[in-house]
Amino acid sequence: MTAWQQGSIVEVTIVDLSNSGDGVGRWQGRVVFVPDTVPGDQIRARLIQVKSSFARGKLLQLLQPSQQRVRPACIVADKCGGCQWQPVAYTAQLVAKQQLVAAALSRIGGFQQVPLSRILAAASPLGYRNKATYPLVRSPTGQVKAGYYRKGSHKLVNLNQCPVQDVRLNPLLADIKADIQQQGWSIYSESAQQGRLRHLSLRIGRRTGQMLVTLVSAQPTVPDLEHWAAIWLERYPQLVGVCLNHNPAKTNVIFGPTTTCLAGQPYLEEQFAGLWFHITPTTFFQIHTEQAERLLEVIQTELALQGSETVIDAYCGVGSLTLPLAQRAQHCIGLEVQPEAVEQARQNAARNGLTNVEFQAGDVGQLLPQVAQTLPQPPAVVVLDPPRRGCDRTVLEALIALRPQRIAYMSCNPATLARDLQQLCQQGGYQLQAVQPADFFPQTAHVECVAFLVA
Repeated sequence: MTAWQQGSIVEVTIVDLSNSGDGVGRWQGRVVFVPDTVPGDQIRARLIQVKSSFARGKLLQLLQPSQQRVRPACIVADKCGGCQWQPVAYTAQLVAKQQLVAAALSRIGGFQQVPLSRILAAASPLGYRNKATYPLVRSPTGQVKAGYYRKGSHKLVNLNQCPVQDVRLNPLLADIKADIQQQGWSIYSESAQQGRLRHLSLRIGRRTGQMLVTLVSAQPTVPDLEHWAAIWLERYPQLVGVCLNHNPAKTNVIFGPTTTCLAGQPYLEEQFAGLWFHITPTTFFQIHTEQAERLLEVIQTELALQGSETVIDAYCGVGSLTLPLAQRAQHCIGLEVQPEAVEQARQNAARNGLTNVEFQAGDVGQLLPQVAQTLPQPPAVVVLDPPRRGCDRTVLEALIALRPQRIAYMSCNPATLARDLQQLCQQGGYQLQAVQPADFFPQTAHVECVAFLVA
């Protein structure tokens, strides 16, 4: 009889997908997580990490493929860590994401009856990303590589195109990498902490087609880069700017604090929800433009603003939610910790002629009670769109004290969403009215949601 120990080989039927993207099966009543598998697969796997109640396995043999298994669109899908679910049929991806949200709300949030709407599917599960940032490395043979790291490693998989990014960006990836090779610019080595170029970042306005190229360098200058920036602007008619970001820090954070425009303009223009935005190399903007617009429509429908409300948008970024809501509210206040984003938000408001909106920079947990003191009554609505880690405790406590009539909480992490909703409902007395998931990240295990609460 096969033992439950590291190195054992087991036969498992995959029944589910985890929030990390691994297939989930059971063997002798214990859970086995196996990457690169699809619900319905019958597989043989080696147990490589064993705990008392679960194990992680490595796929050895596909005994019987699932009907939900498809040919990946990417030739390096089995190696690249950028996507987890390319072998999974898109319909099965949607089912798994719906289940991930439901499970988080029930297991972590403690909600017995979850008012969960059907997930909003993407119109196309490929070619949707409006931004891609690639680490650069130089191989032992001197080849410049750009791509994503292998799953569970720090070894880079070289790419000349990526099927999930906007197809209009593919020529820039291949050509600029070749130009870097030709010029012999040094590539930063993390181990030696020497060299210049660290990342190649590409952005595109899905509506406008305008593109922006940014190179991230450990050094403040790159020899002859301005000359090449001008060449790239001439070569690609839709390219509107080439920038250099200086990041000397010994960190895995991609961008440093200083960005210089080398040619063209330091931003691209994009139309979102009928409004115009400037997007710089470091601006946070949702990766999936079309799905972000659809989720915004859900928020607008659910809130049904009448034009008399005060709305606070916490974690507002450059105002991509604040400004559309300001068109339907009496007054909107955006709060954001990054001063640069706040300045961009103010410029975007002016660009669109919106005068009933203001933005403040600072810690959201500190700003919320300060702003509340300036209002004649609590705001009708607070919109939240925090980072993946969710809201800080100070933010939740400030919300409960402020007690707006309604809260719309947008999240890219069902686990931290469920945790925060539990506190707002149990300690704040809110009721969870509806949760709408949306697929912002096809081919991956990530899922976006917006939850609506009423006091």
